[in-house]
Amino acid sequence: MRHRHRWIACAVAGCVSLSGDAAVARQDVAQHAGHTDRIGTVQFPTSCAADVQPSFERSLALLHSFEFREAAEGFQAVLDRDSTCAIAYWGLALAAWGNPFAAGIKPPAQTERGLQAVERGRSTGRPTPRERSYLEAAARLFEGADTIAQGMRLIAYRDAMHALAAREPGDIEATIFYALSLASTAPPTDKSYANQLEAGAILEKLFAAHPDHPGLAHYIIHAYDVPALAPRALDAARRYSEIAPSAPHALHMPSHTFTRVGDWPRSIDANLASAAAARSAGSASEELHASDYLTYAYLQTGRDAEALRVRDSLAAIQGRFNPAATGSAAPPTAGFFAVAAIPARCALERGDWAAAATLETHDGPTPFADAITDFARGLGAARSANPAVAAAAAAHLQTLQDRLAAAHESYWTEQLAIQHQEILAWIAFAEGRRDDALDTMRAAAAREDATEKNAITPGPLAPARELLGEMLLELGRPSDALGEFESALVHEPNRFRSLDGAARAAAKAGDTAKATKYYAALLQVCAAGDTPGRPALVAAREWMRSHP
Repeated sequence: MRHRHRWIACAVAGCVSLSGDAAVARQDVAQHAGHTDRIGTVQFPTSCAADVQPSFERSLALLHSFEFREAAEGFQAVLDRDSTCAIAYWGLALAAWGNPFAAGIKPPAQTERGLQAVERGRSTGRPTPRERSYLEAAARLFEGADTIAQGMRLIAYRDAMHALAAREPGDIEATIFYALSLASTAPPTDKSYANQLEAGAILEKLFAAHPDHPGLAHYIIHAYDVPALAPRALDAARRYSEIAPSAPHALHMPSHTFTRVGDWPRSIDANLASAAAARSAGSASEELHASDYLTYAYLQTGRDAEALRVRDSLAAIQGRFNPAATGSAAPPTAGFFAVAAIPARCALERGDWAAAATLETHDGPTPFADAITDFARGLGAARSANPAVAAAAAAHLQTLQDRLAAAHESYWTEQLAIQHQEILAWIAFAEGRRDDALDTMRAAAAREDATEKNAITPGPLAPARELLGEMLLELGRPSDALGEFESALVHEPNRFRSLDGAARAAAKAGDTAKATKYYAALLQVCAAGDTPGRPALVAAREWMRSHP
């Protein structure tokens, strides 16, 4: 029997919190079909056989949580049971596209796989006009991949989804995918956040009516994944892991919001759960991605010993990492990024310039990940009086930047240009060219202010405003330094080095009240930190004892 208008819930909508509070779960069609996943509730009418409808909707729920491998397996299982279910090929195509927020240009093998799915869907069965519109919208992502820039294809897909949502006002999935396309095509230089705000407004309205939908919670977090908007996502962040606790990415994704607002304990809890779930699911790239966010949060709270344990576990995770495998939300590039970022963070955040200067550069398949090591090595060498090593790191980073420019990776080309300037600024400082150093560092800070971080990273390896504040502090200009640290804290709340820098700058400027304020905030953020911990924490405790 076939149907076009029947809506069936596909999965268990869970209410299980990470703290182990009592769960309230509603059983539905998926459980009767043998699935016990808690992945949320999705409704999507199709013209496929009635007996594959629950499996189709389960696969779509997994797709909404970016569990691409399981989603693709589910859509293929639907086709194995109903070979005429053309809309399942649309699901396969989006699973092939992967994370729409992923860094970098999709490789040819990935776009070819998606295009093949679209073409098979076009020639399969008798899809309804609505289903054909979904297929044709997805085609915009893949057709002409060798001649049309990825950014232009993304915009074409966004426009096609907009038209589909307008034609099908009762189809909430069309509206959701349109909102997702709006958020994922937001220009990183648009500080009005027009796309994000429009997408968020659409999603929030639907979320009020469909509180168990995994995509709505997920995409609200993505839409508001910038410092200025992050507080708007707190409700979705707190609820997403309860909606879909069986999805490793649903456990990780709330930490994007927690990171943006500086809520490190919740970020740590989220990423511990996500890393464990990803390890159980065999998704090493997702485990590495969660581990990077986890390391970042540990370092902000002075839990250095735990951060170093994560760093030392990398070899074991890398042993399970297969870049060719289809996995969860985190693509292989996120795995390569984390492998480079975690050791760099452990050195830079702790001010271990000598360790940073000895990191080994290499040329791997992901230039913007390799550049992390160059940046950390260059900064560490410049700040430990070894400008020659710093210059070599800067030169290698420039080579990587040129490779990205040649590949038309404009976003990452700009990010590497900022990192390159920061190294040059500190080389100039090490060589005694103080005016040049400040001018170059200010230029880097202005460039960083004009863009936004990619979802692949919890934050910059070292925020430019923070670096500028540290340079001004070393130059004996504490009042100016304080202003830069305070600017950094607006964009990256509760960062250890910015709080410490603001406290030290205020103390040297004679502003006792502000020094006390920032030292108290640092100690509060690091309440669970190592004891005695970094010298900054020792100094903070001494200040608070002498300034009751």
